Amino acid sequence: MDRPEIDRRRFLLAGTGAAVSACSRPLVAGGDPDRAPGAGRGMVLGTQQGPTTPEMLQFFARHGVESICGYPRTSGPRGCWTIEDLEATRDLCEKHGIRLEMVALPFLASTHIDGERRGAIPLGQDPERARDIEDIQTMIAACARAGIPAFKYNLTLLGVLRTGSSPGRGGSRYSTWRRIDAREDPPLTRAGRVTDEIFWERITYFLDRIVPVCDEHKVRAACHPHDPSVPGRFQGVSRVLGTPQGLDRFVSIRESPYHGLNFCVGTVAEMLEDPAREIPGIIRSFGRRKKIFNVHFRNIRGKRDDFQEVYPDEGDLDMLQVARSLHEVGYDGMLMPDHVPGHPDDPGGLQAFAFAYGYIRGILRAVRSGG
Repeated sequence: MDRPEIDRRRFLLAGTGAAVSACSRPLVAGGDPDRAPGAGRGMVLGTQQGPTTPEMLQFFARHGVESICGYPRTSGPRGCWTIEDLEATRDLCEKHGIRLEMVALPFLASTHIDGERRGAIPLGQDPERARDIEDIQTMIAACARAGIPAFKYNLTLLGVLRTGSSPGRGGSRYSTWRRIDAREDPPLTRAGRVTDEIFWERITYFLDRIVPVCDEHKVRAACHPHDPSVPGRFQGVSRVLGTPQGLDRFVSIRESPYHGLNFCVGTVAEMLEDPAREIPGIIRSFGRRKKIFNVHFRNIRGKRDDFQEVYPDEGDLDMLQVARSLHEVGYDGMLMPDHVPGHPDDPGGLQAFAFAYGYIRGILRAVRSGG
């Protein structure tokens, strides 16, 4: 970001109309260090299930969840968080004994661009892109003021691609991707043809304007990889964050301790020919550089271009080894379930999430005991 843009943003945040102006809490630069990952507490059980309501928080507490990625309500005509929204969510979590360690941006979700109302950033469309980036800058400052140390987001045009489901144990259904069965319908999205070069230019434009604000306020920005990897293009779009090499380039564009990954173990496994063998080395590569800000702790059966999302105990990855690899590189954030299998008797996925919580708690106990 060039100097005039920083000065303009500071002017906006200082004005009476800025979302942060209503809060009297002193700036805490991303939060209390005892609350934040990096405080030496070790890995903890987390989750990203929404909505963040008393009922869901009670469910989390019953199952031993310690920390969450939360979903504050949004306010105003552009649907962003204010400090009041963030503080209310934080206080509600703390009332139930849960730490709010991350929030999900109210846009830049894992949504296909043809169904996304607010896609100007990945589409590279101005002037709306500039307004969306300005909204994110304001929300970063609000996170710092509310003591929330991180947010997660996606930079995707195709969302999560799957070709259907496969039968699993006990009548479950496993979300499945088989590249050979995939149909590009329509052949192009409203984004048109997006080459590697075009996508990298848009990603760099975004990071140049967001990472300096994260640095200033000491708030971590955690980006999810493209799910799944699709070699070449799909619906005319390159999946540049769908390989370990792409993720390495991404975290190197703006070097910063506040720019890193929402590291989805399942998604990274989906990029690989031999996931069980390759995953530990990839964790070490990003973990030693402190680029892993959050972990989606899920398993797959299969490999690149042909996989199923299964229960964590029955996939091809040794999840205890995965957790040990994270521990070895000093990761001390959340391990959270993601994309649990479905079943007609469990329409909200609560049973499957409860199973995953117990499984992760057992994994964490084994790691802590040196087992």
